[in-house]
Amino acid sequence: MNRIALYHLETLLWIARLGTFAAAAERLNTTQPTISARVRELEAQIGYPLFRREGRRMLLTVRGRQLVRDTEPLWAALERTLAADNLAGARGVVRIGTGEIAAASCLPGFVAEIERDMPAVTLDITISLTAQLLQDLLGATSDLVFLAGPAASPGLQTASIGGVALQWLASPATAAAMRNGATPPLWSLPRQSPLHQVMLETLSGEALPAIRTCNNARMLIDIIAAGQGMALLPETMTREAVAGGRLQEVWPRPKRGIEFQAAIRAEESDPLVLELFRRAAGLRIDPR
Repeated sequence: MNRIALYHLETLLWIARLGTFAAAAERLNTTQPTISARVRELEAQIGYPLFRREGRRMLLTVRGRQLVRDTEPLWAALERTLAADNLAGARGVVRIGTGEIAAASCLPGFVAEIERDMPAVTLDITISLTAQLLQDLLGATSDLVFLAGPAASPGLQTASIGGVALQWLASPATAAAMRNGATPPLWSLPRQSPLHQVMLETLSGEALPAIRTCNNARMLIDIIAAGQGMALLPETMTREAVAGGRLQEVWPRPKRGIEFQAAIRAEESDPLVLELFRRAAGLRIDPR
């Protein structure tokens, strides 16, 4: 009987999922030469090649695809069995991507909960815009993301975590100037941001001034509070500034806010990622 170790199968499946030996090495916390050695060992045991190189990516051969198809459900069942009794003892690095609004609202509590319940799990958090979050998730460089939706893709499994209202805000001085007929500069997050799209929908048919952009929501809020213009901003991130008088509403709120989702890849089978997604699905972006 061929002697195939569990780490051989784990290595095969992660290369198949991520597409490169380097990505599999990072996921498995080992080196690329070690991954290559495991593949050679597995190919020697089964007697046929599993991958062929296409540029930087390693593509499965026909027989390699069949082995992955046969092995994947067995591996998923094994992972579920090993993890079922004690997720509190789970270990590993989970890569989380998030937008700024989620990072400023529901994410801190989520992180605290995971650190309390799973102290051996390390969360690697990256803040980015929605378009990049989707790219990272589908490209398997993130495991779980919190993004502005709705995001519809057959490659995703999503759960709604609620939405946020938006407000047209300016500093008190800018608001006073607007009442006297002034037209201040218009600021926004970049064009690929859902907030930017809602802004354009709200102003459809209006003659727009040049739109200035900033890819950092907190900096954008500071720019507006400093009297440099007006912007459509998320209520969850501006409540304190409005309550303290640094910002004022200057136009009626748009009817549509921004909905948010937690998302993982549709084919995700790692029990730890699935558990974090289950918990993320119970969050609310604005619990108030």
